Amino acid sequence: MDRKTADKRLMRIIQQIAAGNYSDEIMELTGPEYPANVQELAEAVGMMMVKIEAREFHLEQLLERIKENSLKTVTSIAVALGRRDEYTEGHGERVGIYSERLARRMGLSSQDVEDVRVAGILHDIGKIGFSDRMFCGEDTAMSEAMMLEIRSHPQWGHDILSGLDYLGPVLDYVYAHHERLDGRGYPRGLEADQIPMGARILAVADCFDAMTTDRPYQRGRPAEEALSILGSMAESGALDPDAVEAFMEDIEEHGMAD
Repeated sequence: MDRKTADKRLMRIIQQIAAGNYSDEIMELTGPEYPANVQELAEAVGMMMVKIEAREFHLEQLLERIKENSLKTVTSIAVALGRRDEYTEGHGERVGIYSERLARRMGLSSQDVEDVRVAGILHDIGKIGFSDRMFCGEDTAMSEAMMLEIRSHPQWGHDILSGLDYLGPVLDYVYAHHERLDGRGYPRGLEADQIPMGARILAVADCFDAMTTDRPYQRGRPAEEALSILGSMAESGALDPDAVEAFMEDIEEHGMAD
């Protein structure tokens, strides 16, 4: 190959590499059919490309470890928050289990199933902003201020997690898990298709676990009674009917979470 043609090809490949389009094409220019200066420059660029790829791979691994560690930290906080109140201990973990099972039964992708599971664990992290009176464990009449705290916790949860942008749709699920299909939920009054499916699934799992565990204001209900109430909530426009139906089937097949 003549020098002019070889130089043009070399420059084209270098421009591609500079743009982040790596390939083994640069190594073809190290063959004996190319001029010596082209061979030498191609070898140097090829070595540089390999080193860049290695560094990028290392950075990607480092970023994944950072994401994993930060998620573990936030999850630990959510679990610890549940232990602040004997009545809600284990609630997040169980909602995560129910949500994962329901998402899988409804045919969501593996990534969507994982996002719903994580959202289930983290859905109440906004309660970290609750005052101590909300965790006293006593049958205290709800004041207007206490109701405002309760209705604010999805917003607080979204705000707490918003810095972890890699969570993606998990943020939306946490934000919308108390919305209702009829638009009477909170904190934004979303309705119907405005509510993401992950949040609809989470809402069903959350309601069921809340009803079947002891709370200061009520004893845990049997599964059959809780499922019947879920059915009524679906009929009234509070919950997604398809999600409720699938959840009933899942509980019948797999039982309650430990």
